[in-house]
Amino acid sequence: MIRVLIAEDEILLRSGLKALAEHDGDIEIVAEADQGGAAISRARATLPDVVLMDIRMPGVDGITATQLIRQDPALSGTSVLVLTTFAEDHTVIEALRAGAAGYVLKDVAPDDLREAIRAVASGKAVLSPEVTATVMRAASARPAADTESISHLAPREIEVLAEVGKGLNNAEIAERLYISPATARTYVSRLLHKLAARDRAQLVVIAHRSGLV
Repeated sequence: MIRVLIAEDEILLRSGLKALAEHDGDIEIVAEADQGGAAISRARATLPDVVLMDIRMPGVDGITATQLIRQDPALSGTSVLVLTTFAEDHTVIEALRAGAAGYVLKDVAPDDLREAIRAVASGKAVLSPEVTATVMRAASARPAADTESISHLAPREIEVLAEVGKGLNNAEIAERLYISPATARTYVSRLLHKLAARDRAQLVVIAHRSGLV
């Protein structure tokens, strides 16, 4: 069972999201919050697998809440999936830099939303098509600096980074590169350290900016 916290300031939308998320029976909404501060405190109280995070909320906004959740050692097992109506370049990049594992828009189909929740819970990075376009624009805007940032990586590490950039999880990377899942996990951990990335979503951004995807 995937345990989810919904952070959304509109009560009707929260109710709708709860019904949609729990439809297939493998996702459980364990807590709700109507602003970022409450999302942080309830995440600490319930330790969800995924926080479904809106961006614009009263008080603490969703990006700040995402950053604080991802920086909390007690919430190291919690991923943040941003669900919002805003697809502006700066908002997307700020959310990913804050540590969001995924970013989807509120016009997402119900089945796709549930798949996105499952994906981030399993360690994948998820971006809607519109958001992928934003990441690609950011990649083309800073090619030189980002190419230099991966120049110290070993060839195999670059191969793994490219697969992470495609949104693959450790098991899928292992199958693609003919290595064990444990070895894939080791490479991803090494990449996080070498590239000073907080999570896989930031590795996805780096992979795109470096031209690997």
